[in-house]
Amino acid sequence: MPMEKYQYMSNVWRDGIFDNKVVFCTGGAGTICSAQVRAMVALGANACIIGRNTEKTENMAKDIATSRKGAKVIGIGAVDVRKPELLQAAAERCVRELGSLDFVIAGAAGNFLAPMDQVSPNAMKSVIDIDVLGSYNTVKATLPYLVDSARKHRTDGKTQPLHGTGGRIIFVSATLHYAGTPLQSHVSVAKAGVDAMAVSVAIEQGPKGITSNIIAPGPIADTEGIARLSSSEGRNRSYKAIPSGRFGTVKEIADATIYLFSDSGNYVNGETIVVDGGQWHTAGFANGSDYPEFLLSGEKVTGVTGGKKSKL
Repeated sequence: MPMEKYQYMSNVWRDGIFDNKVVFCTGGAGTICSAQVRAMVALGANACIIGRNTEKTENMAKDIATSRKGAKVIGIGAVDVRKPELLQAAAERCVRELGSLDFVIAGAAGNFLAPMDQVSPNAMKSVIDIDVLGSYNTVKATLPYLVDSARKHRTDGKTQPLHGTGGRIIFVSATLHYAGTPLQSHVSVAKAGVDAMAVSVAIEQGPKGITSNIIAPGPIADTEGIARLSSSEGRNRSYKAIPSGRFGTVKEIADATIYLFSDSGNYVNGETIVVDGGQWHTAGFANGSDYPEFLLSGEKVTGVTGGKKSKL
C-alpha cells in the first residue's frame, strides 16, 4: 500500500518536475535514502537503488515504485560499494534499463559505537572504505553519465530549463565531526573525507555543469541509526540539545534533496545543507550534561544497541 505523500515529502513541490529523469542511489534501501528516492520518484523520476542485502533492496524498490503509477524502480542487491566493478556494472544496468542516469545520491555508510581505543585498525579501515572509498567509487562509476546529463540539461539561471535538470550529486554525510562526538571517531574521520571529496568534485566538475553538494542529517526519528546508536534514555535526553525541540523526519531530508536536484538548486555547488534543527550548534556536552566518565575508565560501551558487537 502506498505511503501517504506527506510522510516522505512536503506538499509544496510541483508534480512532474523530475519527469523522464533517473536517480541512482547507493544505500537506497536505508530509511533516509529510500525516502529521498521515493520523493524523487513521486515527482516523476525513475530510480535504481543499490544495496548489500538483495532481498531488502529489491523489496524496497517495489515499495518505492508504489509512489507513482507507472514508475520504474530497479533494486540491485549484493553490491559492496568498496568494489568498483560492482558499481560500474550497476550504473551500466541503470542506464541500459532506464535510459539515463541524471542524479546520484551517495548514501552507503557504516557505523557503530566505540571509543578510539576500542576501535580496531580493521574496523577503522572498514568504515573509511565504505564511506569514503564507497562514495569515490560511486562517483567514478556514474560520472560519465552525469556529465552527459549535465550537458543536456544545463541552465543559465535566466530561463526555465526546457527539459528539467540533471548532472547532480548529493553526498549524505553527518554533523558528527563539526564539534567532535564521543564514540564516533571512525565515522567522524570518514564523513570529513566525504565532505572534502564533495567539494573537490564541485570544483573540478562544475565547469561541465555538474553540481556536487552535501546533505548532513542530524538526529532523524524512526531511522536505523537512531535505533541502533542510542538508548531510549539517551534519546529522551538528547531532545534538550536540539534547538528545534524535536528529532527530524525523513521527509525533511527528502525536501532538501528535491531542492538541490530541482531548478531551485541550480546555483548551489560545493555546499553543505545541514538538516538537524540546529543541534550541532549545541554539540558536545550542552545543557549541563555530565561528562561521560566511562570514556576514562576503559570500560566497554554499554546501554546502547549499536555497541562494540560490530562485525566491521
